[in-house]
Amino acid sequence: MKLFTLIRRELFYRPRRTLAALLAVAIAAAALTAAFTLLRLHDRAARNLLAEREKQTAETGAVLRDEMRKATLKLGFNLLILPEQVDLKQWHIDQESRFTLPESYGEKLVKSGIVSVRHILPMLQKRIVWPETGRTIVLIGTRGEATALFKNPRASLIQPVPEGSIVLGYELHHSLGISSNRTVKLMGREFKTYRLHKERGSKDDITAWIHLKDAQELLGMQGKISSLLALECLCIGANMLDQVRSEVVSILPGTQVVEMGAKVIARAEARIRAGEETARQLDAETEKQRQLQLQRQRFAALLSPLMLLLCGGWISLLTFSDVRDRRIEIGMLRTIGFRTHSILFLFLGKSLMVGTAGGAIGYVAAALLCDARTTGMAGFPTDDAASVWSLSSLLISMVGAVVLMMVAGWIPALIAAQTDPADVLREE
Repeated sequence: MKLFTLIRRELFYRPRRTLAALLAVAIAAAALTAAFTLLRLHDRAARNLLAEREKQTAETGAVLRDEMRKATLKLGFNLLILPEQVDLKQWHIDQESRFTLPESYGEKLVKSGIVSVRHILPMLQKRIVWPETGRTIVLIGTRGEATALFKNPRASLIQPVPEGSIVLGYELHHSLGISSNRTVKLMGREFKTYRLHKERGSKDDITAWIHLKDAQELLGMQGKISSLLALECLCIGANMLDQVRSEVVSILPGTQVVEMGAKVIARAEARIRAGEETARQLDAETEKQRQLQLQRQRFAALLSPLMLLLCGGWISLLTFSDVRDRRIEIGMLRTIGFRTHSILFLFLGKSLMVGTAGGAIGYVAAALLCDARTTGMAGFPTDDAASVWSLSSLLISMVGAVVLMMVAGWIPALIAAQTDPADVLREE
């Protein structure tokens, strides 16, 4: 009788043990195939997800940088240049100081050629009692912007108050019943109302603006100013303020620079923080995916040897039991002329066929499991079936299952092949 015929009959002689061995090797093949396939798919999905996040982060960052550039370039920011002796904490409370700067500082700053500062407005500000009304007001003397003939002229941002004229805040003209084009007295001098402001809800409502020269004469501070207001300073980047400060202080010794109306800088910094936060979130997501992948790898590294050990032990026990229960049959085969290698090939051939079938069944089960597990997974393309079903994975599963069957059944098969027929017949 041919060896292949014996192997085929051997498979169906005791079908329960054959099916048990087939189930064991299929479980081992399915567990290993599913573990490695899921690891590969999760890693691929994580890389796709991170690539998409990186693309979104790059696009968001580009938009934020462009918006910041446009906003800061168009709007700029305002600076207030004060004497260095001024205590800023007290100044923020009083909004005035007894220290002054030379009026010539305005022209000096313009002629310095500093490109960051675009509009320069000298101011003299002091809180006084309006003698004619008994009201405490803020008196501000101002004039047109400081200019230099050799520089390209720019449109003025602040309309100057003509000499002999006065501009009144809402609370002053409303409570005193002052109307436009009316003559009012201030500290003994007559001024014609040039403009009346609407309500602003700030100290501007109790402020009177006159020409700088008139204010200097009324206060006896000829040639002096309390501050310089630099308007629409160029802002190319959120850290430009420090550079402007250092430039101004180097040109005008004895001064300090305070930022006024920081909305643009705040928006720029907010955009930068938003971009940084997006980058931090991407880094956190990358680290999270890395940790998850490490956990999956550790689990697979623990599960795979355990499944091999359990299934291999199961197969070995089944083969040992088969050899023990069939000692008489093996002895008779040896008696009628079957050699040691024929008996060995009989059992190993059975292991080969069971391993091949079990590997194929295990692969199909693992592929179905992975397909169900990855359906709808973020970063995994639903139409990419090749990621789960592949010929190479099938071959690896079948070869691995055959190797497991061979290793687990080698010792029992060797014991069966070395059985002495004389000992078996003597026992019977």
